[in-house]
Parts: sequence; structure tokens; C-alpha cells
Amino acid sequence: MGTDHGRGWLYGTGWLISAGVTLVAFRMWHLHLREVEQRAEEAERTRDEVARRQTMEERLRIARELHDSLTHSISVIRVQAGVAAHLARKRGEEVPSALLAIKEASADAARELRATLDVLRSGDADGGTGLDQLAGLIARAQAAGLTATVTVTGTERRLPPDVDQAAYRIVQEALTNVSRHAGPADTSVRLGYGQETLIVQIDNDAPGSTGGMDPADGVEGGLEPSSARGLGLIGMRERVAALGGRLHAGPREQGGFRVRAELPMRPSP
Repeated sequence: MGTDHGRGWLYGTGWLISAGVTLVAFRMWHLHLREVEQRAEEAERTRDEVARRQTMEERLRIARELHDSLTHSISVIRVQAGVAAHLARKRGEEVPSALLAIKEASADAARELRATLDVLRSGDADGGTGLDQLAGLIARAQAAGLTATVTVTGTERRLPPDVDQAAYRIVQEALTNVSRHAGPADTSVRLGYGQETLIVQIDNDAPGSTGGMDPADGVEGGLEPSSARGLGLIGMRERVAALGGRLHAGPREQGGFRVRAELPMRPSP
């Protein structure tokens, strides 16, 4: 009996020791796992900070390049156009509308360049350009010789900043293409406010107008053929695709050219 009792006590003690060792090992494993997780989290934060710093440095580099290369040139164009207009008035001559358009366009370019530089330096995605500035854009297009009109349907309301800016840029690029490729054509800008979608449509009636694209080319469903000329339509596609919308750009059956964008007012999943 004594032997059995001693043996049982020994087994019990061994079991307790084994359980204690197991508990300590489990605790050490848990602490080690937590340490590994903390190191991984710290490494992830470090990578994020490095990536953010590199992105900011690249933004600042681009801002410096744009400032050094473009600001001076735009300022010279604006000053020279102003001097030419002043001299024409001084001689009692009528200032050419094209010269006034150059002066206004250079002033607008300088303003937008400053806004772009501010965006690059601050990292704020909203450049402050939207449909609230559409009237000035239309006025400059008219001064350049376009017969441009604007029609708004639906309930006009405040738009998300990225949609607002994309709509303005699409109209701006479309009007620029009309000026370059269609001449003084009748151009209509239509804004349709739906429940969940903003329709932006720009039409011109210039015969044979291609909007800077080959007649066989077109943009549909956010896809653009590689044969499209110029970067303006590529920029349109990228803006629309980033919002999860659809873009069509191509000749109209009745003649002229059409750009139509459907922009969701809610973020695309």
C-alpha cells in the first residue's frame, strides 16, 4: 500500500509539473506570437511612412518642375497679350477677339496651375475646380469664336468633389477639342442631374468633325482605342473610369461630334 501510495503521489506530482510546464510553454508561445505581431505591425507602419514620404517628395518634385517650366511661360504669354491689347486700344484700334481670348485663357491657365501646385504640395485631391466655374469657361469659349450654350435638366444640386471636378474637366477638354478640330462650330453643353447619375454631354454640328479622333474610333464603356490621337480623350477616360462611369466619344449620325459621360454620384464599389 505504501508503495502504491508513493507511486500515485509521484504520478500526480509529475502530472502537475507537466501541466505547469505546458502552461508556461503556452504562455511563452503566446508572448512570442504577440511580439511577432507587434514587429509586423511596426514594419507595416514603417513601410507606410516611407511610402508616404516618398510620395510627398515626388509630389514636391513635380510641383517644382511645373513651377519652373510653366509658370514663367504662362506669365510671359499673359503679359504679352495684355501689352498687345493695350497698344491696340492706344492706337484706337479694336482689340481682336482672339487676342482677348488668349489673355483670358492664359490668366485661367495661371490660376489652374497654381491650384494644381497647391494640390501637389498639400496632397489634397480636390483641386477646387468644378461646375461652379462653368460660366467662365463658356464665356472664354465664346470669346474664342465658339457658339456655346448650356442646358441643365433635373434638380441641380451639390455634387461630390471628384464628380464635380471630372464634369468640369470633361466639358473643358471637349470645348478645347472643338476649337482645335471643328473651328467656330455651334456647340451645346447639356448637364442632366439624375437620381444617382450626372450626364455630361457636349455636341457640335461641324461637318466632318472628329473631335481629334479618327472617324472609326470611339470611346465606349470606359475603354478607348489606342489609335485615338491626343491625350485629352485619354484623360477623360481615366477620370470617368476612376468614378466607375461610362464614356462615349465619336461622330454623330447627323454630323458633328459628341462626347457623353455618365458619372455616378456615389462611389463605385
